[in-house]
Amino acid sequence: MNQTYTLAPTAKPLFSYRRYWAHRFGTAPFLPMSRAEMEALGWDSCDVILVTGDAYIDHPSFGMAIIGRLLEAQGFRVGIIAQPDWKNADAFKQLGKPNLFFGVTAGNMDSMVNRYTSDRRLRHNDSYTPHGEGGKRPDRAVIVYAQRCREAFPQAPVVVGGIEASLRRIAHYDYWSDKIRRSILLDSKADLLLYGNAERALVEVAHRIAKKGVSQDFSDIRGLALLRGAPPEGWTEAHADDLDGDEGIHVKGDKVVVRLPAYDQVVAEPEAYARASRVLHKESNPGNARPLVQKHGDKDIWLTAPPIPLTTAEMDGVYDLPYARAPHPSYDGAKIPAWEMIRHSVTIMRGCFGGCSFCSITEHEGRIIQSRSQDSILKEIEEIRDKTEGFTGIISDIGGPTANMYRMACKDKETENVCRKLSCVYPDICKNLNTSHDALIELYKKAREVKGVKKVMVASGVRYDLAVKSPAYVKELVAHHVGGYLKIAPEHTEEGPLSKMMKPGIGAYDKFKVLFDKAAREAGKEYYLIPYFIAAHPGASDEDMMNLALWLKRNNYRADQVQTFLPSPMALATAMYHSGFNPLKPVRHGASEPVSAVKGLRQRRLHKAFLRYHDPENWPMLREALKSMGRADLIGPGKKHLVPPWQPAGVGGEGRRPAPGNPRGNSKARKFLTKGVFPA
Repeated sequence: MNQTYTLAPTAKPLFSYRRYWAHRFGTAPFLPMSRAEMEALGWDSCDVILVTGDAYIDHPSFGMAIIGRLLEAQGFRVGIIAQPDWKNADAFKQLGKPNLFFGVTAGNMDSMVNRYTSDRRLRHNDSYTPHGEGGKRPDRAVIVYAQRCREAFPQAPVVVGGIEASLRRIAHYDYWSDKIRRSILLDSKADLLLYGNAERALVEVAHRIAKKGVSQDFSDIRGLALLRGAPPEGWTEAHADDLDGDEGIHVKGDKVVVRLPAYDQVVAEPEAYARASRVLHKESNPGNARPLVQKHGDKDIWLTAPPIPLTTAEMDGVYDLPYARAPHPSYDGAKIPAWEMIRHSVTIMRGCFGGCSFCSITEHEGRIIQSRSQDSILKEIEEIRDKTEGFTGIISDIGGPTANMYRMACKDKETENVCRKLSCVYPDICKNLNTSHDALIELYKKAREVKGVKKVMVASGVRYDLAVKSPAYVKELVAHHVGGYLKIAPEHTEEGPLSKMMKPGIGAYDKFKVLFDKAAREAGKEYYLIPYFIAAHPGASDEDMMNLALWLKRNNYRADQVQTFLPSPMALATAMYHSGFNPLKPVRHGASEPVSAVKGLRQRRLHKAFLRYHDPENWPMLREALKSMGRADLIGPGKKHLVPPWQPAGVGGEGRRPAPGNPRGNSKARKFLTKGVFPA
């Protein structure tokens, strides 16, 4: 069937709205967190009150600061309730009733990811809290905060957003309860849910509520989830059960809504869950995505099409807002780890077209890169130099979700508007993708020329399969922007798990290492690569992990940077983990590709142990596994062996003495750093 083409959707410019009457109060030095601050500003009330699970830091790396300052720029009076005591509603009354609505978010991270490890163990620290103290936000913070807002002021509308709401906007697998949960819109009892980069939706919703309240139709606003009855008259339903295929969903007409398998169906049928996940990701391009609808009992969750990406001018406008660039004074100088990490860094873009199946960036920020202008970025560097306490001349990072996707885009806008690919770089880099690093190289050069700046670091992860397309970029990067280490993420060496991750083969890493070493040698530097690997990813067998460990051993690497796969809500890899089917390929009744998932705690620990083959604590487990796999030949004292036959006393649950000549049983493998070549 032929795809129906429509003109690219357009959006009202973000800063073109007539400002709300309260703009006459001017700009607040910090958005108020107390009645006393409100009174000092001359306010008798707040128009919007934002509730967040993070400490309030007025800086554009923190979502609530962006949202708050953007609403302020639209003329609204915005208050902040940060990390409130959620055990009762008292803390939610401290600023009074909002005239328009409460805006609720868990913070910069999903609260469950923030509070628990991949082994479901409670974390005892929180980087977004003063002194890094844990326990300052509840589990499922969006639900809890929204309920407390209702208790505090039952008539006040509640709008939820941020990454936790965004990734839980439909029925989703929840790793921590090991079950399918309903859309968080229902469980939070919110009036509206904003998903993705929500600036456009938020501004439109705020102005509409200011005019007509919350009891109106918002279904024409992109980036929303809302409750509604049957599709309006004139709309056609396309059922995801019947319309899965590599070419996408082919239904003629502009008013088409795609019906996902219902909540009850995805609970009962894992294959239906995988199909819903695949269709949702296929319907993620703002240029051609249809609204989605999913039944929950007798109610429908309606997802409008994804938001239109911000233009460069709009991105500049958002990042040029009058941030104080500091934590709220009420914290009295307390150390907030997340702030300490990013205070001297600059975000230059949003989004990621990599499509890695385990990552949530694409589901939240989208695949289309949204870049700031060079002038806006350089202006922020100057502001860091002039306004940020403790600046020593080092910009700690200039990047984004991926360091080197700045200004990259499809070569043809019409092609981009009809594309339904899940990745622009897998299995190979798309021929329609402009991979030029020229704009980024120029930006790096201009940034390091800013007066008062000694060095501009790149701490964001580099997409090395793109970087190899530009040796000039690698040369600039290594010569001027690496501080001894550079993070990259091959994630694995074996084709099985790599194909489920949508990551390039290890050969791309080898090519990048050649360029990296050459650039390090030419610069006379001693630099290292820090590769990251994932244990227990869907599609990874015990043998795959063994082969990865052997690769590490052959190269005499010691992997200290190890992460075990964590099934985050709505990720494609999470659908594999839960359902046992591969949503990267068509999911059809009885004809879906199966995927093995590593679920048992013992096997998950084994996969992690393979990555840390050098740790004597893991040797008993690895010896047992190698024997059961028929690979006892890998147990021995030589370089070709993975683990020795002996065990240090008191380590790994063993009491045997270490082998002669190795009194402490230390592995000879060094820390996992891929050393760049440099002159002696």
